[in-house]
Amino acid sequence: MAGLGYFGGRVAGRGELVVQSRMGFSDPARMVEGLRAVRDATAETVGTITLDSFTRTGDLHRAREQLLRGTALNGFPLLAHGAARTRELIAEFDQSVFPIQLRHGSARPYDIFREMLAAGIAATEGGPVSYCLPYSREPLAAAVAEWSRSCELLAAYEGPGGPAHLETFGGCMLGQLCPPSLLIALNILEGLFFLQHGIRDISLSYAQQTNHRQDIEAITALRRLARERLGGASWHVTVYTSMGLYPVSRRGALALLGESARLAALTGCERLIVKTVAEAFRIPTVKENVQALEWAAMTARRTAPGDTHDNGDDVYQEAATLIDAVLEQGPSVGAALVRAFRRGLLDVPYCLHPDNANQARAIIDSAGRLRWATTGDMPIAARPPDGTTRVSAADLLDMLAYNRRRFDSPDHLHEKGRHHDDDGASAAAQWPDRAGSSR
Repeated sequence: MAGLGYFGGRVAGRGELVVQSRMGFSDPARMVEGLRAVRDATAETVGTITLDSFTRTGDLHRAREQLLRGTALNGFPLLAHGAARTRELIAEFDQSVFPIQLRHGSARPYDIFREMLAAGIAATEGGPVSYCLPYSREPLAAAVAEWSRSCELLAAYEGPGGPAHLETFGGCMLGQLCPPSLLIALNILEGLFFLQHGIRDISLSYAQQTNHRQDIEAITALRRLARERLGGASWHVTVYTSMGLYPVSRRGALALLGESARLAALTGCERLIVKTVAEAFRIPTVKENVQALEWAAMTARRTAPGDTHDNGDDVYQEAATLIDAVLEQGPSVGAALVRAFRRGLLDVPYCLHPDNANQARAIIDSAGRLRWATTGDMPIAARPPDGTTRVSAADLLDMLAYNRRRFDSPDHLHEKGRHHDDDGASAAAQWPDRAGSSR
């Protein structure tokens, strides 16, 4: 048996955290160089090929046109290069020890998956909700239909690197400002959708939010619900380093990344998607990605997993209520998801997709916890701090910058300085003083 899921479990069994960056280049030579650098990092790593925006939106003509012009794209144009060229590109990598995941961002991924499998890549991510509502204007019902046949294509795969592995993006809806119970519910619902269409090797996701203790509670609840609801699946959990506005200071960026690595280690998660000190300014270089991978791996190794003293009961109960309410809406998970969003039983805060009610609102309380200000028609209660139910545009912008302010704050850096011991300071010294500059 091979594949990303098996690899993650094997590494976790040794007490190591798998670390992964998001990386994609249109030039095959640069893509290979990036994969080699990640493979050779001092860490247990997974390779990533991230697709360009033309490919993810189905504009194959534009992708080919830009390639012919020699224009650098913001990712790898898989369909324009074709399966044979991509297979040559990855031929030197042993995916039993260095799996490669294709990241795409598409609400209509069938053609992408077909070419990916033909190229010998069997790990990818997304979901019918998580890659529709945030990234497209495709009707949710159309995305569900497309993802149904796409999952069945993956489930039938018996080639190299199999079985096919699929990671739900449900724990990263809009990346931020979504209270944990909804992220967890969407994880489990997309996981059930995958299972219903034959996928047995899956991963769940959770994006680091604004309070470390709340994140621990959330992942504890997610793992508990996965054990209860995803019988018959092999699964692991992937943590994403904060997807909001990133700190601009070197130490702030490293501190935020370090906290996500500790979060993954403390909660027994198997994989971490990292960010770099360049996130606040530009797309990171390969070198910066490797430095982030090694920093995160080093931090995780120094964090022993154990009893977090948080059972996540409140988050668990809220997420379970959402899951049960959705599953009552239809004979299949896909049909139930479409009807649940139509009725507002699922409602993603600040999401402007036409099939999302957009009545729910989240707010950050004085302790940095994400709370429901209003829940629209979802079958859960809002518990806004100080009775606050209205969130203005200025409030939203302020909340989006919460982690940037917190980790760039001199008070925070002084308070957390004990995490930057001699080895950490040495690693940090390799980074520019501000992420937009270079050495």
